[in-house]
Amino acid sequence: MDAYMHAHLADRYDLISATISQGTLFRIEAALAALAALLVLAWRRAPADAFAWLVAAGGLAAVLVYRYLDVGELGPLPNMYEPIWFSDKNIVVIAQALTIAATTVLLLTGRRRRRRFA
Repeated sequence: MDAYMHAHLADRYDLISATISQGTLFRIEAALAALAALLVLAWRRAPADAFAWLVAAGGLAAVLVYRYLDVGELGPLPNMYEPIWFSDKNIVVIAQALTIAATTVLLLTGRRRRRRFA
């Protein structure tokens, strides 16, 4: 859901730009979230779970920081302050929080899918 929503919203944020546009950052987040999902599903290892956790936690932190703090431009990053909540943002926050919870469980339990050989 995180990957889809960021890819879906990216073009709306292309005009918010410093050196890098916010739309480009959304596309990067979408690509990282899609890669994380594929790794967790296909490569069932702790590094994949940790990568997914980091992508979700970083994305959630960015949403919350730029929702509540006007930090301005940071180097090549544009000012992404957006002090409102809307349904797409709510969906992303929920998806990221659920991903953090699920990957935390995976990392703490260390349970892995075992392949059975006939």
